[in-house]
Amino acid sequence: MVVPGIASAIFGPMFCPSTMKDIPFTVEIDESPESSAADAEGAPGKPGPSRGGGSKGGGEPPTLTVTQLTRRIRGLLEEGFASVLVEGELSNVKQAASGHLYFNLKDEGAQIRCVMFRAAAASLRFEAEDGLQAVVRGRISVYETRGEYQIQVLVLEPKGVGALQLAFEQLKARLEAEGLFDPARKRPLPALPRCIGIVTSPRGAAIRDMLQVLERRFPGMPVLLAPAVVQGDAAPGEVAGAIALLNQVAAQRRIDTLIVGRGGGSVEDLWAFNSEAVARAIHASRVPVISAVGHEVDFTIADFVADVRAPTPSAAAELAVPVRDDLRAAVDGMRDVLFRRMAQTQALGEERWRSLVSRLSSPEGALRQWSQRLDDLDERALLAGRVILEQASGRARSARERLLGFRPDRFHAHHRALAGELEGRLQPALHRALTRARERMDAQMELLDSLSPLTVMKRGYAVLRHAGGRAINSVKDVAVGDAISARLADGVLEAEVREVDREEENNDPPGRG
Repeated sequence: MVVPGIASAIFGPMFCPSTMKDIPFTVEIDESPESSAADAEGAPGKPGPSRGGGSKGGGEPPTLTVTQLTRRIRGLLEEGFASVLVEGELSNVKQAASGHLYFNLKDEGAQIRCVMFRAAAASLRFEAEDGLQAVVRGRISVYETRGEYQIQVLVLEPKGVGALQLAFEQLKARLEAEGLFDPARKRPLPALPRCIGIVTSPRGAAIRDMLQVLERRFPGMPVLLAPAVVQGDAAPGEVAGAIALLNQVAAQRRIDTLIVGRGGGSVEDLWAFNSEAVARAIHASRVPVISAVGHEVDFTIADFVADVRAPTPSAAAELAVPVRDDLRAAVDGMRDVLFRRMAQTQALGEERWRSLVSRLSSPEGALRQWSQRLDDLDERALLAGRVILEQASGRARSARERLLGFRPDRFHAHHRALAGELEGRLQPALHRALTRARERMDAQMELLDSLSPLTVMKRGYAVLRHAGGRAINSVKDVAVGDAISARLADGVLEAEVREVDREEENNDPPGRG
């Protein structure tokens, strides 16, 4: 059924009536939860019964229910926009519990709702997030329950960067924030492993290269292979499971080092080693892990998580084991050094032993030596005793002689005579000393008397003082009416100044101050 009038009225220039003419309407039943079952009464091409008594004129359209109208609009949109490629920015991204992905796609002027059902969303390599510039491929449909048109997205690609590269950067940033790349947690490889565990494909070139290198460097080194698919959708789970399996048997099989890797390939081929499952399996491994994925220029998430990154599987085998011949040469060298030092130590010991043996005599000889030495010491002791006794006797005689010189009777008589002599000399000496002292005192008294102010006063001089006792040295020190005192040789006069006669200094008579 064709209703060009309704289509033009609803969509305007979006649909050209000439192109829409003679296009039959069909309804595509969607199995998603957003699509309801087809209603036979309201299916496109089968107009339902009219409401309100039917049409009154041949030109009027039949009355439709909302559901019928919405389904016809849906049919037009899905038919006219069966495939669209739209570019925009993701916003309001939500992951439903059912697995469906809902978001808006917008630009500067408009936005449109989008839905990506579980089957399509599960194939995304990256995480859809707000603000991501993307290109979506899908078709226009209508969510009938709300009467909203939307894009049913089949393919979602980030703009300007590949989906795999974006997924790589997102996972790398998240695991780095969790600390899986922390250098502090990386462990050193053992110098000489007892057994090496390898996780790779048993049919790839990588396992052959690693086994050849191991056999060349250390023939007979035990190797335990945990086979795993290293490419495709099943690869992440198998690689992670193989790592966990080798950790379970590590103690029993004495595995000290794990090599996880594969040969080179495209980004898609190596993608298993960029998966979160493999990264967390390497992080959880109790055995040090060497990541050996691809060629030297290839870097994967596994390289960042592993304890050691090898550029190739062959290089990983070289890092895992030393060269046995080099070890044997080093051991031989150390053994030679050890034997030489042992021989030197033994020779020195033997020489010292011989020296001690030569110095060691029989007990009887040593006893005779000590007996003879005892006799010698006894003789020397007797001689020393006699010498000490003679010296003590000489010192006693000398002391006795000095003591006799200090007899009390002789000492008393001598000192009595000396005292008498000193007494006779003392009296004249005292008389002479007293005479000289008296003469010096008389001379000093005469000098003192000549310098005394009283002697001067006896010649008619006086000492003038103010009433307060301050000496008067100049006529300038007094004024008319001042009370003064005059000290004479035989008393004091109290007076009053009646006149002051100041003489000029150049007229002072000689001898006045």
